[in-house]
Parts: sequence; C-alpha cells; structure tokens
Amino acid sequence: MAKDKTSTSGISSAGQRVLRVFKALKGYSIEGISNGDLARGLNESPANVSRALATLIEEGLAIKLDNGRFAHSVQTLQIAFAHASAVERIQSRISEFQQRLAAGLNR
Repeated sequence: MAKDKTSTSGISSAGQRVLRVFKALKGYSIEGISNGDLARGLNESPANVSRALATLIEEGLAIKLDNGRFAHSVQTLQIAFAHASAVERIQSRISEFQQRLAAGLNR
C-alpha cells in the first residue's frame, strides 16, 4: 500500500482530501450527494473521494443514504447542534449581562 504524501509542513494530502470531502457534504444532509458529483466538484478522482468517504463513514461523520448518495451523519449534525446551542447560551448570558448593566445605569 502506498504511503500518503506529506508536504514539508507536515500536512497529509489524504487528510486534506478527507476534510475537503467533509466540507463538500454541507447542504446535502437530507437528499445527499453522489460520489461523482463530489469528485467533479472537488476536481478529485472518484476513487479518491470513495476513500475519503470510507474514512468519514468509519469515523461516524458521514453516511451512505438508501438512495446511494452521501451525507453528514447524525453524529455530525449533533456536533453542529451542540455548537449552536452553546452559542445560544452564551448570547443569552451576554443579553442578561447587558440588561443588568443597563438597569444599573438607570439608577
């Protein structure tokens, strides 16, 4: 098996490909996107995209839908939801702080 090429900065080209495929799945959570469409959009070979998708699926970050297309997994969507919830909590705390600050200035 051929070793992955690594740049002088220590970045794995296969790792970068996996991440590009992961990002390219954005917006296709319901209907998915085909391997061929991913390959064309990323200017990659279908074989390279298949390997990247296999990695994402193995790690629980992507799934193959019943229609044969690929999408982010529930685990990925849960990560996104957890992030959105954390941002919402922080925004709520900031808003509460601003209200207390404004109330203190009006005294």
